[in-house]
Amino acid sequence: MELNTPKWFLIETEKEYNEALQRYEEVKFAPKGTEQHKEKLLLVHLIATYENQTSVLPDVDPIEMIKIRMEDFGYKSADLAAVYGDKGTVSKVLNYKQSLSLNMIRKFSELLKIPPVNLLKEYPLKA
Repeated sequence: MELNTPKWFLIETEKEYNEALQRYEEVKFAPKGTEQHKEKLLLVHLIATYENQTSVLPDVDPIEMIKIRMEDFGYKSADLAAVYGDKGTVSKVLNYKQSLSLNMIRKFSELLKIPPVNLLKEYPLKA
């Protein structure tokens, strides 16, 4: 029995990258246990691998990196709060009044496609 899902391979070109991103958008809410969910997991891995090989992240503090990626994806602080669960804490973090927690790093890393190591860098808080 042949499935109708595309066969994915390592992403080597910008065109393949854009196709993978488009397909990811189509399957990102697929329920666990489905073929689309498995495809989504594979796409996340392939996209991240391609981005890590081709992208040079700017040398900025973690909060600036988060803000840059929010702009890239068209996200607002409310989108981060929806993932993290606490709008007030997200606001404090984005305004340098509170440090990122390990839980935030995990969630924001996944949402914004930022390697977690880039969010671990120390940065000054505002008094």
